[in-house]
Amino acid sequence: MSSTLWLTVLGLFLIGLYGLLAVRNLFKLIITLQILVKAAVLALVVAGQVSGRASLGQSLAVTVIVADTIVAVIALALAIQVKQRLGTVDVGRLDTLKG
Repeated sequence: MSSTLWLTVLGLFLIGLYGLLAVRNLFKLIITLQILVKAAVLALVVAGQVSGRASLGQSLAVTVIVADTIVAVIALALAIQVKQRLGTVDVGRLDTLKG
């Protein structure tokens, strides 16, 4: 059972990593970062279950989820501001933010 969960964690991590390297849209980039964090949360829960300390893994996962939600909200607010001010969310075209 746990090997299937570890494969799921690995699959989510690889999907998130591929998205991080391939995506150029700020909003999609935030979504791929969310996928990576969900892989980390699932890894915490599975590691807690495997080690026999499921409650510790779950409490760490809840802490990560709360912190990640705050980061995602701030990132989305910044992405909306970039879209409004510059008219684009393409990461490659955001060089006007320099200096």
